[in-house]
Amino acid sequence: MGEQVFTVKLSKIIEDFRLEEVYAPERDILIDTTDVNRPGLQIAGFFDYFDSKRLQILGMVEHTYLAGLSQEERYKKIDDFFSRGIPALIVTRGIEIHPEVIELAEKYRINILRTQLSTSSFMSALIAFLNVELAPRITRHGVLVEVYGEGVLILGESGVGKSETAVELMKRGHRLVADDAVEIKRVSSKALVGSAPEVIRHFIEMRGIGIVDVKKIFGIGAVKDTEKIDLVIQLEIWQKDKQYDRLGLTDNYTNILGIDIPSLTIPVRPGRNLAVIFEIAAMNNRQRRMGYNAAEALNNRLMGMMNEEN
Repeated sequence: MGEQVFTVKLSKIIEDFRLEEVYAPERDILIDTTDVNRPGLQIAGFFDYFDSKRLQILGMVEHTYLAGLSQEERYKKIDDFFSRGIPALIVTRGIEIHPEVIELAEKYRINILRTQLSTSSFMSALIAFLNVELAPRITRHGVLVEVYGEGVLILGESGVGKSETAVELMKRGHRLVADDAVEIKRVSSKALVGSAPEVIRHFIEMRGIGIVDVKKIFGIGAVKDTEKIDLVIQLEIWQKDKQYDRLGLTDNYTNILGIDIPSLTIPVRPGRNLAVIFEIAAMNNRQRRMGYNAAEALNNRLMGMMNEEN
């Protein structure tokens, strides 16, 4: 079974980028590739390796080339280009569109859209948008919170205290992203972004109380729609005979969608202030990412003292 393919409607791209609909007969067409194309070579007649599923971006270079052709030649080249069945042609910089483009768009029912943005700015923003919308994704049972700017994914068995810890963190000024179900997207080769399903966004479930609307109780500052996942914390009931890491010299990771995320296992038992532990874990993780490891620093100091004694 191949990897699941995700799509985004052209209408969503139109709305999010506030594109002018010069001619848009097929707004519900589905886009399933993050690649876009500037069709300079195709307008010139070279179609080897041309992917007709990509959104096509026409900038000043392509417009100027077309303007230099005779009306008959321009018609022929655009006709050949549109006959390939592209999803949409997006014109940048608010450029005036040649009449032949509109005429042939109506013939082949090709969407013609326009933006005032420069070509490079629009392309970079569009590719970033498509990378998020079409990213590979999974849903994990857990809680995602932002602590001191670090995205912390809390995993563990039901009833271990994930939601209660999240509420205590919100009381201390941190933010909830998702409770119970966390939708995780791989937006690049190095980054995961988590969010909550739309239907349960900003709600949290607490046993004995029920459903709580976090935004209503704690305010808008206590919630966030999406957050990059920087750290995974696995909560588990304290096991008396299990040896837990006390130094942090060994780096542990949890692999999600092919990306290794730093992870910790924190035992839970009465009397432990998990909110404070999470705050320290988040700050320590950021410190490590910036190149400082407290466990290694202590180990180096001890080794230095031992060498001096010898």
